[in-house]
Amino acid sequence: MLIVITALSLVPPYLRPTTGVTHGLEHFAIFAVTRFAFGLAYDRKPVAIMLVLVIFAGVIEFAQLFVPGRHARLSDFIIDAFGACVGAALASVAARARQQEN
Repeated sequence: MLIVITALSLVPPYLRPTTGVTHGLEHFAIFAVTRFAFGLAYDRKPVAIMLVLVIFAGVIEFAQLFVPGRHARLSDFIIDAFGACVGAALASVAARARQQEN
């Protein structure tokens, strides 16, 4: 998922597919889903994974400064970080539910 985010964030705009949803929702969703997946896979390190994804979001936004036609935006970083937080919360709820089943 990190490779997909990187590729979609750093290709020229004309190569980037669009989903038909708003720009902010695309950002939010990909980071929420990614954090959720990481949270299920690595449920013992939630804070570390959160920090890694927030730093990753910042690095991706910064890297866009060097791609013609792309724009680094603080608002995108904030949406990405918020999506990661929501994904973390959902993964935590899922992990607790899984533990209660066992």
